[in-house]
Amino acid sequence: MNIFGIGLPEMAVILVVALLVFGPKKLPEIGRSLGKAIRGFQEASNEFQTEFKREAEQLEQAVKTTAELEPKQIEAAPSEQPKS
Repeated sequence: MNIFGIGLPEMAVILVVALLVFGPKKLPEIGRSLGKAIRGFQEASNEFQTEFKREAEQLEQAVKTTAELEPKQIEAAPSEQPKS
């Protein structure tokens, strides 16, 4: 088990220190608030990824549309030959 680069022994030491510092009554409340904070961060991260993907798809579609129109505009343009 490896969370945030912290193994099981380090996690146990952190839990014991937190138990000594905060006490058994306060520890569940701290755990809940930490869980909510992590969940909020994950939701924000997912929202950012979704928005980024949506914008990238729109940009890709715009590039494809432009690439399709460009040859048609070149063909439709009148030939410019020098007049003598």
